[in-house]
Order: sequence, then C-alpha cells, then structure tokens
Amino acid sequence: MRSGDAPAAAPLHTGLLQDKVLNRQVDTLYGNHRSSTLADVALAWTLCGLFYWRLGDPMVLAWGVVHLLQTLRYPRLAAYHRDPWAAQRARFWAGRHWRHLAVYSACWGLAPWFFLPAHDLPMTAVLMLVMLSLSSAGVPAMAPRLASLAAFVLPMVTGLIGALLWRGAAVHLFLAAFCLPYLAATLYFGWRQHQLLTQALVTGFEREALAERLAQQIVATQQASEQKTRFFAAASHDLRQPMQAIALLGAALETRLAGQAAGDEARQLNRAVRALSASLDVMLDVSRLEAGVIVPQRRPFELDDMLRALNAMFGSAAQQRAIELRIRASGLWVHSDAQLLQRLLANLVDNAIKYTSRGGVLVAARRRGAQVRIEVIDTGIGVAPEHLPRIFDEFYQVDNPGRDRAHGLGIGLAFVKHLSRLLDHPVQVSSRPGRGSRFRVTVPWTPAGYSVAGIDEPASVHVGVHVGALSARVLLLDDEQAIADAARAFFAAGGLRLDVVGDPADARVALDAAQLGGQPYRLLISDLRLAGGGDGLQAAQALLEGRNPQPALLLLTGETAPAQLRRVRDAGVRVLFKPVEPGALLRAVRAALDAQSTTATGVPIP
Repeated sequence: MRSGDAPAAAPLHTGLLQDKVLNRQVDTLYGNHRSSTLADVALAWTLCGLFYWRLGDPMVLAWGVVHLLQTLRYPRLAAYHRDPWAAQRARFWAGRHWRHLAVYSACWGLAPWFFLPAHDLPMTAVLMLVMLSLSSAGVPAMAPRLASLAAFVLPMVTGLIGALLWRGAAVHLFLAAFCLPYLAATLYFGWRQHQLLTQALVTGFEREALAERLAQQIVATQQASEQKTRFFAAASHDLRQPMQAIALLGAALETRLAGQAAGDEARQLNRAVRALSASLDVMLDVSRLEAGVIVPQRRPFELDDMLRALNAMFGSAAQQRAIELRIRASGLWVHSDAQLLQRLLANLVDNAIKYTSRGGVLVAARRRGAQVRIEVIDTGIGVAPEHLPRIFDEFYQVDNPGRDRAHGLGIGLAFVKHLSRLLDHPVQVSSRPGRGSRFRVTVPWTPAGYSVAGIDEPASVHVGVHVGALSARVLLLDDEQAIADAARAFFAAGGLRLDVVGDPADARVALDAAQLGGQPYRLLISDLRLAGGGDGLQAAQALLEGRNPQPALLLLTGETAPAQLRRVRDAGVRVLFKPVEPGALLRAVRAALDAQSTTATGVPIP
C-alpha cells in the first residue's frame, strides 16, 4: 500500500457482519434526514427568489414548483424512523434512499435547463457555485453507501454540464470543461470516504465481537473457577471427614497405649495424621482468607518474641537438612497482628528451608524510618527471573515437576500473598538461580511498649489430653458413623461423656429428654453439613432456641467454600475446621463450657 492510500475495507467474512454494517450505514443515511430537508427547501426557494428578482423569468417559479412537488416524497423517507422492523429491512430502505436521491438530484439537475441565463455570467456563476457546493456538501452524508452517493452527485452535476454545453458559447464550454474534473474529484473523495467509513464500521463490529467473545471467556473462566472451588470444597469436605475420625481414634489409641511398647507406633501414627491434616489446613487457610473470615487484630508487640518462636518451630527441620538457621534478635517493636504475621513469616522460613540443601537460612529485621524490614534470606536453589511473577500462585512450584511431597503443595507462598494483602505488609522478592533468594516483608514500626499480643509456641506432639473435671453432658450432631464412633472413643478416653445423634429430629428428642430428666446438655457440637444437604448451623440454632438454660454451640466443618465460611463468620458461632487436632478439640470444648457457665451464672467455673 502506498503512503497516503486509504486502507482497504476488511473483507466481510460473515453475512451477520455484512448485515450489521449495512444496517449502520442505512441508519446513518436517514439520521440527518429532517434537518437536511429543511435546509434544502430553504436553499431552493432562496435561489428561486434571487433569480426571479434578477431575471424576472417565470421558468424560475416553474422549477420551484417542480422542486416543491418532489419534496412530497420526504414523508415516505421519514417512515424509516417509525418502522419497527427497519433493522431487518435495511436493504429495502437502502434502495428507497438512493432512488429518492436520484429524483432529488435530477430535480436540481433541471435547474440550469429552466433558468440558466445565456448572457448574465455573474448569475451563471452563482448557479454553478450553488449546485457544485451542494453536491460537495452532501458527499460526507451520502458516503456510507456508494449507490446513494452516485445518485446524489451524478444527476445534479451532469445536468449542469449538459445545460452549459447546450448554451454552446465559449465561456459556457469552458465552464462545462471545468465541471468534469470537479465531478471526478468529488466522486473520488466520496469513494475514499466510503472506504474509510466502511473500514471503521467493520473494525468496530469486529472489536465488539471480540469484546463479546472475551466476555464469554471471562464468564467461562469464572464458571470454571466456581466449579473448581465447589470441587475442592466437596473434595476437601469428603477428605476431612475420615481424617477427623482417624485423628480422634489415633488420639484415643495413643492415650490408652501410653507407657506401653506399642505407644511409640501410636505416636508415629498421629504424627503422620497431623502432617496430612496440616496440608488440608493450608488449603482451608487460603479459602478462609478469600472468604474474609479472618480479621487482623493489630497491636504493638516485640518482634523478638516472634523470632524466638520461629527458631523453636524450625530449628529441628534445619538440623535434619544439615543447614544452619540463624535468626537475629533486633530489639524492634512492630504494629501488626502477631499471629498472622508469624504465620506469614513461618511460611517464608519453611519455604526457604525446603529449597536449601547447603548453607543456611537467615532471618533478620532492620528499621528503616517508620518501617521495619523483615528479611528471610537463603542460599538455596534460587528462582529464575521468568518464574518470579508466578511463585505466589496457588500450586505453582519451581523445579518440582514430580510434585515431591517433601516440597509441600505449592500453597505456602500463595498463603503469604493473601496474608500480605490482608495485613497490608508488602512482600518483595529477589533471587539468583543457584545462589539463593531474599524475601522482604515491610511492617510498620512502633516505639517499645507493653505487648498484649500472644505469639504461637510450637504445639506439643502429645495429644492425649485429659479433661478430668469436665463431667458435663455433650451432644454431638453428626451423620457420619465413623466420626460418631471415633468421637465416642476419644471423649471416653478423655473422661468426658458424649452422646451422638445423626439428625436434627433425634437431637431434639435427646435435648428434650435430658432437660426433662434434670440433666440438660451443656454443649451441642454440630457438623455444618448434614445428611441430605441439611444445614447444621440452621438446625442447631433452631434446636437451641428458647431453651433455658441454653447449651453452648460449637460447629465442626470440613467446608472450604468462601460463601459458607462467610456465613458462619456472620453468625458469630465458634467453629473448628476438620480435621481438628484432638487436643485443640478438647480445649475448645472446655472453653465453650466455661463460656456457657459464665453466661448462665455470671461466675466462671474454674
């Protein structure tokens, strides 16, 4: 294509696109119909008045009558705007438009035949100027359709040229010769305008089609994401149910075998169960963050308390990999949620240890103005630049194509990303392949003061927690038989009486019977998802409504769907997520019973 050439119109590949272009062209042609009609009538009668005043020729008035008669066709064109099927009848209206223009243009082409003066060159020039200007001015409005453009320009200008040639004088022949290139230039300009307008329409509709396809892809992606979320929620729930039973039975077994030779095997079994539970918990944590059920509790605290906890958590893991874990005390205080920040840093340290086979891992904090930069630096395998943007994606792991379980599930850094956004603590990363990586977390600094934030210490590996003094009656609503049997065995080993029912109707019978017998249940533990799609939260709230004294309520669930988690949060009911660590379950039971006793008597039971 040569410089200055108009871009050729893109080929119309489909009939649908052709119809859209035609419909838009016709709509444009009829868009300025009313205003142009009024302007044309005003121009025609102004011209008639001028020529009749100068020439006194009655043929001027005769032409005016002809022009007036052809304007009677305009109402037929105005019917386009009242046609409810105009879009479907675009070809019909396009044909009517160019035929009307042919009549209109022929009427103007007759004007010089009616009153072109033979010896008055100024008036001849005026008539030429009016007609040529009219033909040029209408080109942009008629350019959408070539048929309308030709019907508008040709009869008018060729009529003028013919009248000039008929006069035969040299000056008239010269003027006629001048009109010929003017006509060619006008038609060429109109054709170029038509090409540009058609190209613009085709491009616009192609973009609209692309936008529609993109919107459809976005909807499909959202649906796929929702399906994935539902799948993981269902799969996670189905996995957590047997895991909860295994955890409770393992804890009961460890308690009963304590001090015996088989006790070591029971402890090893429980360690394996806790490792698997931790993997499920990571996925649940991400879902809980996405659901917004975790709300930061920001307070000032001393950073060294957290660093000591991290050293206790990961010291043995570093020794097992024969690397050095160095955590430097800083004496700094920060303002954040201690628990969530510790979990963020724990994921970074855990990730660093997993991918470091020589050298070590350093955790250090430095103050920079009103901020504290906490850095986790390792001498591990590093990350190539092309992988850095994706390392915070779920399930993405560099140099682990075989999904080695020792390197985790690939969710740890995704959890870091979610926590970083939740806490508003930016995380930066730099890395060199084969040399190691540096993760930097920026936290607000605060002056030293009194710390009220608790720091997690490493959990004890022993799960045989006895409740001893807990003699209250507890009712469990869960339709899973494996969970029911395991819970009975576990609570019995801990010295707590537990009754189990499988549906809300049986639960109501049990609650009523206990209350009538003078030994009401003090705690109702309910699964969130019951048989037949039942809602454990609604069922439990209905069961406890109006009871005096009202038992405490504790929910157990393996749900990970964000919507469900938000609903539980909004209900304000305490919830534990399966598989629950047995010791944590007993502590939660004790806390719920204490809270229930405080509510009932106003005095906490020791």
